[in-house]
Amino acid sequence: MPTKSLHIPTADGQADALAAFPDGGERHPGVLLYMDAFGVRPVLREMARELAEHGYYVLVPNLFYRHGPAPVIDLPEHIGQEIRPAVFAQLMPLIETHTVERALSDADAYLRFLTTQPEVSPRPVAVIGYCMGADVAMRTAADHPGQVAALAGFHPSPLVTDAPGSPHRLVSKMTAQVHLGLAENDMPPKAVSELNQALDAAGVDYTCEIHPGTVHGFTMSDTDAFNPSALQRHWDRLLPLLESALADR
Repeated sequence: MPTKSLHIPTADGQADALAAFPDGGERHPGVLLYMDAFGVRPVLREMARELAEHGYYVLVPNLFYRHGPAPVIDLPEHIGQEIRPAVFAQLMPLIETHTVERALSDADAYLRFLTTQPEVSPRPVAVIGYCMGADVAMRTAADHPGQVAALAGFHPSPLVTDAPGSPHRLVSKMTAQVHLGLAENDMPPKAVSELNQALDAAGVDYTCEIHPGTVHGFTMSDTDAFNPSALQRHWDRLLPLLESALADR
């Protein structure tokens, strides 16, 4: 499965990215995959390849490109609980400077780049996000309703906050089919209920479920949070969503 390194022009420079896609010269539905807080690394490359094997062109940008190419910080092969505090001490300044304004400006650039690749079909795309990437994915889908036909978020950062721009307040702008897969500790029950109420009120075609026995980060095989059965359940939800939303467009 071919992969290649790319550079995406943005308002603030160039974002490095990786792409995975089927070989053979045909065009395929596009998927924009937003990383978790640990960044673009081998586990995300493998997830992109897995998606590409199902017939998608998958673009994975380095959201922290303003601070350097991926990997922006040195990461061990396995991110265990004992080193998480030290890793997040390095990551938090990067996360804090990735503002909503920057995220939306970058999303414009990522979608423009993705949809103009010769291997990508001229149709709406899917946006997938993990951890902090789920927040960005929701904002991207809300800001580009005509371009995003499918939205998936897994073990997201909080999607319900008191902020005027909380992701759950944006769902009325979406036209995408949506799936959200939460870990048991991602959001309190009241917040999950409020999220579902917002999606219901907006008339969004969605599913939202809590993966039992999981903690935040359950899809990432290079962390202690990894849960193999939950990762499989994630694929069991994600692939039909993409097939339904993108196949006939």
